[in-house]
Amino acid sequence: MATRLTRFFASRWGIILAGAVIGILAALLQQAGNPPNMGICVACFERDIAGALGFHRAGAVQYLRPEIIGFVLGATIAALGFREFRARAGSAPIVRFLLGMFAMIGALAFLGCPWRALLRLAGGDLNAVLGLAGLTMGIAIGVQFLKHGYSLGRSYSARPAVGWIMPFTMVGLLLLAVTSPEFSQDGPIFSSAAGPGSLHAGLLISLSAGLLIGILAQRTRFCTMGAVRDVILMGDTHLISGGAAMVVAALVTNLLLGQVHLGIRGQPVAHSSHLWNFSGMVLAGLAFALAGGCPGRQLFLSGEGDGDAAVFVLGMIAGAATAHNFSLAAKPDSIVEGVVAVGGLSKFGMGAVAIGLAVCLLIGFSMREKR
Repeated sequence: MATRLTRFFASRWGIILAGAVIGILAALLQQAGNPPNMGICVACFERDIAGALGFHRAGAVQYLRPEIIGFVLGATIAALGFREFRARAGSAPIVRFLLGMFAMIGALAFLGCPWRALLRLAGGDLNAVLGLAGLTMGIAIGVQFLKHGYSLGRSYSARPAVGWIMPFTMVGLLLLAVTSPEFSQDGPIFSSAAGPGSLHAGLLISLSAGLLIGILAQRTRFCTMGAVRDVILMGDTHLISGGAAMVVAALVTNLLLGQVHLGIRGQPVAHSSHLWNFSGMVLAGLAFALAGGCPGRQLFLSGEGDGDAAVFVLGMIAGAATAHNFSLAAKPDSIVEGVVAVGGLSKFGMGAVAIGLAVCLLIGFSMREKR
């Protein structure tokens, strides 16, 4: 039975099933209370967790998102069930942490990760087209480095404790989400009273969706960055068929639920500053390519014992805190007296994207192995 399941999940139909389930659940989570066009966003949800823990004080984006917890623990359950849980680490951790930070800064310049870019498109937000174009360009640049010997080195088997740190961390966050302790007056755990952080489905619904996605994604190796990379590098369309299924399933579900609103300006939790939608995702795509996986894939890897992926996840959380503490994250479009005011990046955010691109390019050039 286990062998048959493994073969199915490794097949094209397996990855299509995973993508379709993610798309449907994302639309249903939006209907259940998650922010519009943000049924699932790994970057945004990690940012909300950073805020809930007090790492930043942007009051509109603070909430312990159970979906992220479910992603990691679902991957752990699947890895244990199929005997794939293996503690390993040691592959340029400080570089991975830095890549995680800049990946988050790029994603928050666009206001979404690759998953949300696809889901925004399925909800009618045409700004996602530029975001996806930027993501593709960033990954394409990363592929060129891969072709010329770029490598972060190999990871090594580690003691079991290394692999269990991230799953146990998520168990700890789940306990905090359930109990909501008050550690001090006006202190964490924070939870938004307004804004995107205040919009969320029920805890059990969100956690259950996250667990299911974590299990399916671990078994199928679902990865949006890997999908684009494989097409560019090898012409392989296996992974990208899962991404396509995700968009189609989310679009159909959104149409049935009346959640499609076609347009560019005034889209929910999005901005129409085209240059920075594109440039932010160039940075994010390049960082994902250099790190070896999209933010979702990094969570799933951390759930199956990969300490290097866990370092990247922590880097993204630190990047979220940095982005909001230093006004680097983009502002969404706003509507003032019926007129749409275009959002976008501050001068500090623009500078951070430029610095991030320079640092990622430097990493790409300097981490090439001699042949």
